[in-house]
Amino acid sequence: MANAKKKSTRIQRLLNRYRVVVINETTFEEKFFFRVSQLNITLLICLFISFIIIGSFFMIAYTPIKEFIPGYTSTILRKEAIKNSFLLDSLSVEFKKQERFINSMRIAITGETNQDENTFSNRLEEPPGFINSESKLTTADSLLRIEVNQEDKYNVFPNDELSNVKYLLYPPAIGPISEEYNPEKKHYAVDIALKENAPVMAVANGTVILSEWTAETGHVIILKHDHGLLSVYKHNSALEKVQGDLVQAGEVIAKAGNTGEFTTGWHLHFELWINGYSVDPNYFIDFSKAL
Repeated sequence: MANAKKKSTRIQRLLNRYRVVVINETTFEEKFFFRVSQLNITLLICLFISFIIIGSFFMIAYTPIKEFIPGYTSTILRKEAIKNSFLLDSLSVEFKKQERFINSMRIAITGETNQDENTFSNRLEEPPGFINSESKLTTADSLLRIEVNQEDKYNVFPNDELSNVKYLLYPPAIGPISEEYNPEKKHYAVDIALKENAPVMAVANGTVILSEWTAETGHVIILKHDHGLLSVYKHNSALEKVQGDLVQAGEVIAKAGNTGEFTTGWHLHFELWINGYSVDPNYFIDFSKAL
């Protein structure tokens, strides 16, 4: 009973209203007054403290004041760091592209390569059923897969590489193939038997990046095309283009020859490189139509 009475007394004290009067100190004239209670004062103090805390939080979180907190980096510095990270990543990608391009140029000229089995050409040689060997294909699925593979056979970039690209290559010369592409023998090209001074043509639009004489392969011309593609033409008797020239697909760029120490007769030694990897030209050029 006593505890209930004390509790009631405390609540009553909180609810008791007090009159605060402001008077003139000289004349004792009453200027104004207002009524408050202990509960009102407590609520006002709590609201004021909450306002200070919330205001401080937003001021620190959304204004430059936070930069003065030890250990907290500047927003500008963070943005610059993120920007530099993206730039560094882009430069790294471009550097790797340039490195592969230079390496493919070196290999195309010297013929020395240390290709592993995980090359672009070897990936193309994988049968369609190898990837989905565990799945059960219906007859319709198999026929559709064969049809799609036939459509993509002479496309430089398969559908899984660049689905919107259809990039067919022009035959570099008209003649029978005297030696096929054979990486096991380090013959990363097809040799096309030609008559003396037969025209050698560009397989696609591109730029001449090399037009020189080498002791091993005679007159050599190399074209750079889109999508990381390089085409190499060796053992020519004469070159019709110089470095920096722009060429169109089917345009004559050289004359077939029998030059260089490695020549085996009048023919064209033709190579294709994609992003630094040697590929079999038969995948992308229908040489049978050139006969």
